[in-house]
Amino acid sequence: QVQLVESGGGLVQPGGSLRLSCAASGTIFRINRMRWYRQAPGKQRELVAGIITGGTTDYADSVEGRFTISRDNAKNTVTLQMNSLKPEDTAVYYCNAEIIPTERRPTIAYRYWGQGTRVTVSS
Repeated sequence: QVQLVESGGGLVQPGGSLRLSCAASGTIFRINRMRWYRQAPGKQRELVAGIITGGTTDYADSVEGRFTISRDNAKNTVTLQMNSLKPEDTAVYYCNAEIIPTERRPTIAYRYWGQGTRVTVSS
């Protein structure tokens, strides 16, 4: 089994920063793409940022230049550094990872989700 556990959410004032972390554990051979999603109250879940094994990243237009995603392949972790936070960034943030459990089936990957961590940007 695989688990993704997020941490780092909380309350921050507009213009402030937060750092979210997500650690994957369990039966893991390799992790392909890792992503952060968020879901604001009354809205659909949206993709915030993604990163592949080699380090190439992509971002939603709304966070480009303010958020930075990074990963540590040795530790199976992904981090989202969020700067210049705005009230509209308020949401529950979810970690998502495409994980290959076993080297015996290296082309079979499964997507896993974390439980979410709440970020509130308010004065």
